[in-house]
Amino acid sequence: MVKFIESELELLKKEVSEMWTLVYNQLDRAGEAVLTFDRELAGQVKVRERRVNAFELKIDSDIEDVIALYNPVGIDLRFVLAMLKINSNLERLGDFAEGIVRFVLDSEEPVLDSELLKRLRLEEMVAEVLSMLEVTKRALNEESMELATSVFTKDNLVDEINANVTPVLAEYLKEHPDSLLVCLNLVSVFRKLERAGDHITNIAEEIVFFIDAKVLKHSGKTDDGYPTSRK
Repeated sequence: MVKFIESELELLKKEVSEMWTLVYNQLDRAGEAVLTFDRELAGQVKVRERRVNAFELKIDSDIEDVIALYNPVGIDLRFVLAMLKINSNLERLGDFAEGIVRFVLDSEEPVLDSELLKRLRLEEMVAEVLSMLEVTKRALNEESMELATSVFTKDNLVDEINANVTPVLAEYLKEHPDSLLVCLNLVSVFRKLERAGDHITNIAEEIVFFIDAKVLKHSGKTDDGYPTSRK
């Protein structure tokens, strides 16, 4: 029985890793589509969202089978529960990627001021979110608490960039009042990236739970870099 469940857990981990790669590519393409105003790339992200949804359902079903057939306990149960929640968070990241490209698909023409994007630090924000996703995957593969908790600091940077968006756009609109609708839609892009950072933080917390059975929800820990609560 032990050998069988170990084999099933390895297969489950492989599936989640493939889902991770798919979602990473979706976010990467979504960011590139906005930065370059590439409608074709945006369309690809929208179409591939269905693959993300299908993958989530497949992994959920496999997790249910593992629980029903093997009744895992201890560290195995923590791993299965972590995979279940990580899978859910990855699916939400796929939703955010699809939501981000709507900005490109719904806009009539390339309207983004390159200097404005630089001041908004959009490229930096996209890169940081992708880095968070990459680090969490490494944290799981290496079972590294240090890598997992390092994501919390990265999320602070994402939050900082997002907080700076409103004042920058307000100043820009004083000189470009005709860009109001575009700026409002652009706020949504940053909001989705900020929420993506929150969900990647949730993934990091699940990895910590698996590795050390620490549930960070409502922990109130701050001195060691842990967030005060889940987002």
